[in-house]
Amino acid sequence: MSDSLNNDLGTTDVVWNLDILYDSPQDELLGDDLDLCKQEAELLKENCQGKLSELDPALFARSVRRLERIQTNLGRIDTYAFLYFVTQVKNDAAGAFLQKSKEDASRVNRDLVFFDLEWAKMDQESADRLLATDNVAPYRHYLSNLRKYAKHLLSQSEESLLVELSPVGRDSWLTLFEKLLGHLTFGENKRSEEEVLSDLYDSSRGVRKTAARELTEGLQSQLHILSHIFNTILAEKMIDDRLRSYPSWISARNLSNELENHTVDALVSSCTDRYDIVQRYYTLKKKLLGLTELHDYDRYAPLPSLPDRSVSWQECQKIVLDGFRAFSPEMADIATLFFEQNWIHAPLLDGKRGGAFAHSAVPDANPFVLVNYTGNLRDVSTVAHELGHGIHQYLAKEKGYFNSDTPLVLAETASVFAELLIFHKQLETLENSDEKRAFTCQKLESIFATVFRQISMNRFEDTIHTSRRDKGEVSTDELSALWMQSQQAMFGDTVTLGDHYRIWWSYIPHFLHTPGYVYSYAFGELLVLSLYRIYQDEGADFIPKYLKLLSEGGSNSPYELLAPFNIDLNDPSFWQGGLLVIENMLKDVENV
Repeated sequence: MSDSLNNDLGTTDVVWNLDILYDSPQDELLGDDLDLCKQEAELLKENCQGKLSELDPALFARSVRRLERIQTNLGRIDTYAFLYFVTQVKNDAAGAFLQKSKEDASRVNRDLVFFDLEWAKMDQESADRLLATDNVAPYRHYLSNLRKYAKHLLSQSEESLLVELSPVGRDSWLTLFEKLLGHLTFGENKRSEEEVLSDLYDSSRGVRKTAARELTEGLQSQLHILSHIFNTILAEKMIDDRLRSYPSWISARNLSNELENHTVDALVSSCTDRYDIVQRYYTLKKKLLGLTELHDYDRYAPLPSLPDRSVSWQECQKIVLDGFRAFSPEMADIATLFFEQNWIHAPLLDGKRGGAFAHSAVPDANPFVLVNYTGNLRDVSTVAHELGHGIHQYLAKEKGYFNSDTPLVLAETASVFAELLIFHKQLETLENSDEKRAFTCQKLESIFATVFRQISMNRFEDTIHTSRRDKGEVSTDELSALWMQSQQAMFGDTVTLGDHYRIWWSYIPHFLHTPGYVYSYAFGELLVLSLYRIYQDEGADFIPKYLKLLSEGGSNSPYELLAPFNIDLNDPSFWQGGLLVIENMLKDVENV
């Protein structure tokens, strides 16, 4: 079925070319780069360990550049191994290669542990002396940020041991999760996760109901393993947070995102306080669908007037590039490179990881995008979303490896903005009012998935991490009960959540790969709604400011990067302003 769909959509040959990284796992250059990393790490340790504060500024700056070069090469190897693996998770050799790359990196990083420790715990006078020089200026934010972790770092021997064990710790459990879902098939036709999830958007209620049942049965068959993986990751984070003296499960994520706790609290409380928007919408949707009861598998049912057609890959490309070009020719030119230079992997393949992502790779290469393209309008938005990430990563790479890594909360800005551009472009092409309302409803559902659903998942994470710390291992039944509790709070009594829905927490990778990540989606969506309002007010003057924001990468904190837009992230009214935009969209469809 996948091969036929790929042929029909024109995605069969839309596969990425990783040669800019390496031409194969056996590439001699890969071995040379690893050897260079090992040698450089040993020399850096020999020359600098125990005397970092005594170095003159020029030598210190040179040491930072050498450290960045080592991490860039390790990042190149890791990127290649990961991208090579995710399109063939059933391939044992690809899995072994990924594991080897993690083990190799841990051995190199073991020799570099001293740097972060000495720098973070260096006395302020010595640190200020080094930071004040022009040679260090390009790394000032990166280095200043490292010092914020001082009280959370362990001794050198402890940190070295944790680095050494990391390939067989959390990373190994994450690989098992990917392999498990990659091998899993659903229903009598042995379909992939992506194909089954796509059916939840089908116009036929029978198809949606069958998809929900098949997804549940597939997950249920492996639930004992999935529950064990979840509990292991929860316990690993609990232990790590305790050893590092983080006051709560979310503290490390907030620090990584360079956000104050009260900023995140303002975001979360603003969203949970407006769950009524979700409930109003699904009350309306039940009426528009002519149903007496709206079930969980009806949430994404298209309204009868929604244009229902398959969008070929070529047409998707045109829609996205035209939408980008209407906003910024530079943005469209960068996106064109992804299509023309084989930086995208689009077809459905047996053993390919589900979902979609953009990977920044390393500054002297290019970003890569993975999608599982099935040809619906939602997939067009997904392509725009991931290309938004890709454009952001492409622009930011000029800042170098250390400074191009954007905090997660701003990493979602370009992707969500790109989606919004394409939505407005597509909406302009519709003349029928019923079609416009149906298309706007689909966008509202996408926004709900990005804002309210992600915040409800943040509330789920909060309860499972807290439960693991307070009560010990969390049973499958308790995980399911906490999941239902968090979802029911959002939907109220407007959506009937069936028993099958209880275990749908078990396939969501963000809970495992990046605990605490999900609120970043809500942050990005509400930020973008505000930025788009500024764009509507300022017109062309907004565009260079926006592209500069993307090109800055992670070279400053979110607060500083957003200062040119006069945005106060600590003001609850800022978040409420974004929520008001959503409510006004809802009012528009309510009043049709």
